[in-house]
Amino acid sequence: MPHSSPARGRSMHGLGVVCGLAAGAWLGGAEAPTKLVAAGISPFVISLCMVMGVFAARWTLPAVIKGTGTIVRDFRERSHLIVWAVLAGALWVVANTLTVFAIRDVGLSIAFPIWNANSLVGVFWGWFFFRELRGAGLRIWTRVIAGAAAIVLGGILLASVSASQSASSSHRATAGILAALGASLLWGTMYVPYRKAYLSGMNPLSFVTLFTVGEVGTMGALAVAFLGGPSSLSVALKGARAVAFWLFLGGFCWVIGDLFQQYATKYIGIGRAIPLSNTNQLWGLAWGVLVFGELSHLPIRERWLVILGSVIMILGALSISTATAPEAEHASCARAIARECERYRLSFERAILAQQGVADRDTRLQWWDFLIAAAALGVFVWLALWMKRPPVAMDDSWVALLSLAMAAALVGGGWLLGKRTWFS
Repeated sequence: MPHSSPARGRSMHGLGVVCGLAAGAWLGGAEAPTKLVAAGISPFVISLCMVMGVFAARWTLPAVIKGTGTIVRDFRERSHLIVWAVLAGALWVVANTLTVFAIRDVGLSIAFPIWNANSLVGVFWGWFFFRELRGAGLRIWTRVIAGAAAIVLGGILLASVSASQSASSSHRATAGILAALGASLLWGTMYVPYRKAYLSGMNPLSFVTLFTVGEVGTMGALAVAFLGGPSSLSVALKGARAVAFWLFLGGFCWVIGDLFQQYATKYIGIGRAIPLSNTNQLWGLAWGVLVFGELSHLPIRERWLVILGSVIMILGALSISTATAPEAEHASCARAIARECERYRLSFERAILAQQGVADRDTRLQWWDFLIAAAALGVFVWLALWMKRPPVAMDDSWVALLSLAMAAALVGGGWLLGKRTWFS
């Protein structure tokens, strides 16, 4: 029976941490285009355009990294995960649409940390369904509980600032907070299919391709239903044509962050990966404050409360994510893998090796893989022909600096992931 050494476990924990931090950078930056809601564009149109960018990325990146042959083989061997992938995509779409409403009503720098309470949801589901933290010991549990308490406290501080700055429109502020909390619940639950897939030995690059079927189908249905039918949706999309490029780009960037987050979930579990990737709150705060000047109208006291709440939430997330799993918890995880393998008649040995990041380097790209990439590139070029500067005040210098930082996270995290596991 395959068994991972303590050294291997620590190495994979480190890789998971790097992936989680890289995910935070890209997930935070990807939400910036949703500020376009301030320009009067429907939240449903914004979310639909982002989902189409997500669709392009979820097929392009796996095709050029591992090839569609790997994807087909993965789902042929684990066909039971098809419905889970579609379900996860549907959950993501509803959560993403709620975040657009939240950003519209309370702002990016406020909404981000509120919906990042999904850390608590993830910790619970990881413990309840997948035996995470079982046998972890008092020290690890203390870190997790202290981190969870910090996340709640930080969220309360930020929610109070949101309510006070929106005193003239308390109903809208309340709606924004509720939307962010709803997104938190759905995004935390979305990780259940993720973890189920990776305990079965599936490659994250494979899982995200069918994930997008649920995304596109659900978002299309929501947009048609709430905008008054296909004809009204068509008119709304034409009205957003000048900014569609930026929304597609936001969706593409989100997938890069999500892929890092998927690998973090695979290697360190839900309860640790979600809090770590929730450092996207710092990036959301940076984009909101430095690029869009969101807090410039607040009194000094309330600005400090926002900063304090953000720092508390990040410290809580880091407290959870630095709790390295001991051997007893690894053994508990192995039992969860055995349960999945027995239920679906999978190879336990192969699932364990996949969990350890043992690479399948038999990557053979076909001509249609390059065609998929070319088609996605063509869509972006076509949208760029209509592109105009977003009608939102921005600081271009900070846009450039934050974009460079995201690029550094992509190169560093991607290099380490490829070297250690060949994206297995």
